[in-house]
Amino acid sequence: MKTKWWAIVLMILTTFLTSTAQVFYKFGVATLTFDFIAILTNYNLLIGISLYALGAALMILALRGGDLSVLYPIIATSYIWVGLLSLFIFNEPLNFLRWLGIFFIVAGVVSIGVGSKTAVVA
Repeated sequence: MKTKWWAIVLMILTTFLTSTAQVFYKFGVATLTFDFIAILTNYNLLIGISLYALGAALMILALRGGDLSVLYPIIATSYIWVGLLSLFIFNEPLNFLRWLGIFFIVAGVVSIGVGSKTAVVA
């Protein structure tokens, strides 16, 4: 099966949504108590869970548009999103080795896409 461009876009959107969910989880744990009612009223956690669910639904749709071996490696871009979101929202540093890791993730995802047996089509 040839991978459709929209399937790649959906996978990238999936990774952004699930990475954003991680940010909401981080905000949610700041006020987390292990009381069932408190968890149900922790809006940051609920938003994070909702974003994960939406990401899962988009991934299911994306997988209809191409090969799993081409689309699934795009999930690795989540590490990039989380790194950048952490930098801008939580002021967590990205040192040289983290930037190097991001470079290798991008290179790996691109090489898997380019090296796939099927081309990306419209």
